[in-house]
Amino acid sequence: MIDISRYPTYTVFLAVVVAMLGTAALFPFWIRLLRVRNIGQQVRADGPQGHLVKQGTPTMGGVLILLVVTAAYLLLAKATPLSLLAVGTMLGCGMLGFVDDWSKVSHERSLGLRPRAKLLWQGVISVALGLLVVNWAQLSTWVQIPLTTYRIDLGEFATTIPVGGITIVIPWLYLILVYIMVTGMSNAVNLTDGLDGLAAGTVTIVTLAYAAIAFRQNALPTALLGAAVAGACIGFLWYNSYPADIFMGDTGSLGLGAVIAALAIITKTELYLVIIGGIYVAETLSVILQVGSFKLTGKRIFRMAPLHHHFEMLGWSETKVMVRFWIVTGILAGLGFAMFFVGSVVARAK
Repeated sequence: MIDISRYPTYTVFLAVVVAMLGTAALFPFWIRLLRVRNIGQQVRADGPQGHLVKQGTPTMGGVLILLVVTAAYLLLAKATPLSLLAVGTMLGCGMLGFVDDWSKVSHERSLGLRPRAKLLWQGVISVALGLLVVNWAQLSTWVQIPLTTYRIDLGEFATTIPVGGITIVIPWLYLILVYIMVTGMSNAVNLTDGLDGLAAGTVTIVTLAYAAIAFRQNALPTALLGAAVAGACIGFLWYNSYPADIFMGDTGSLGLGAVIAALAIITKTELYLVIIGGIYVAETLSVILQVGSFKLTGKRIFRMAPLHHHFEMLGWSETKVMVRFWIVTGILAGLGFAMFFVGSVVARAK
């Protein structure tokens, strides 16, 4: 085990390299195995017609991404309760995505688990994370208002339950926030994963921003985890760039979305996630507005939702949409980190 207290900068950067090289080296074998097993993507019939050529492309690349991230973390990090919980959240939602992917592949359809089943299990994972970060990792239940020194304590309306000599605190409002973040972000990344390289590229940028935030807080295991996720996504992009040789599937998108939410929670930058992950917020809102408008008025706001498909329908090429969404994500992630940095400087000055 490397002592990251002696080599903090070295190990965080090393995590990027190890995860990147690990995925880059292993994916050719994984792709070959998936092809032999005939495990391919089932494309939605009501999606863009140009995507029908992707039918049968190997999927479930997220399995290897999450395994490499976990291996890099266990190899390089000095584990802490908070960073371990982030890894556990990633793997829990990744396993849910695996079941969803397997259902699609085995039944040869584009729909896997029912939405209610997904939300139920995401709720279980979210509640477990919320209870453990408060009761085991001793994380505070306050939420920082960006660019201010004001904090809102969401643990004010908490219930304490004695269990076998141990008091368990149930912070109801904070649990609701954790549920919204984990469920919302995992599903948002899943919605964004509709173009070659789009989800992997945006996740790379967002997790690098959270690695920088954690590094600024001297939370080195957390920074290392964010760096490992970014590195694994970069390695995956070599095979997922247009035209993709493999897709991450729900295993990857649900797991990666969950770890982004967990990173925001354990770094106490919950509200900054709206900015840093702004591209995911936009994708989700486009679906909500599209469905709501059609049900209420019978008319659609966008040519197709999620938002990236709208721009495809406007005539943008798949690569143009992807790169421009990357650029927007970079701007938002930079803005979010800058706001966090200024806020931390103000807080230290006081």
